[in-house]
Amino acid sequence: VTDGPRDLSILTRLQLGLEALYRVETRLPVDAFVIDETQRQEASVGRTPREQLLVSELGDDLGLALFVDAAALANLQANDPARGLNDGNFSDFCLALEGVSHFVYVALCASRDRRVSALELELQAEVDKFACCVLLSGRRPGLRRRLYGTVRYDEDLDTEESARYRTANDEANRYAETLERRFVQPDRLTDMLADLRQFYRLSLDAKLSHIARAAG
Repeated sequence: VTDGPRDLSILTRLQLGLEALYRVETRLPVDAFVIDETQRQEASVGRTPREQLLVSELGDDLGLALFVDAAALANLQANDPARGLNDGNFSDFCLALEGVSHFVYVALCASRDRRVSALELELQAEVDKFACCVLLSGRRPGLRRRLYGTVRYDEDLDTEESARYRTANDEANRYAETLERRFVQPDRLTDMLADLRQFYRLSLDAKLSHIARAAG
């Protein structure tokens, strides 16, 4: 997922990996949209999490800016996830991947004039984490529990935001369980990729129906 020349940034390698995984192309280099903490403060945002995609609309124009914690990026450059996921890089890998997932998905939806909800964005990012971790490390014991079972939510989330994150986490966990059972354990990763690519192209309602059918 993060293979590629090591002189590329970790965010670029994640973007190339996600686009290859889903067979999509944004033609937008993520590094050109990355902002630092000073630039984010100038945007006068309310919350300031360690990863954040800023989206602005002006007429038909869509503006994007991605913030990812500088310490997390430095850690990933030093502890390259392409050489393996471990306790020292797992959390930062998921953080960076979530930001790139949001960026790629919003860019693709914008190119197709398709609106995307915050819940759909979060759900897809949670699924992307599972898929990429499996592709990097195979049958990692306890992966689903680490991704979805030990989550702590920021205390400054409002009721709507909290509900959205919890729903995305729960639904992604349900889908990941079906992927484990149907594809990972019997070593059918090619079929898993086909299912993931189909899922990626569905609307939010269709995604939730897909999960319900697979889990049922």
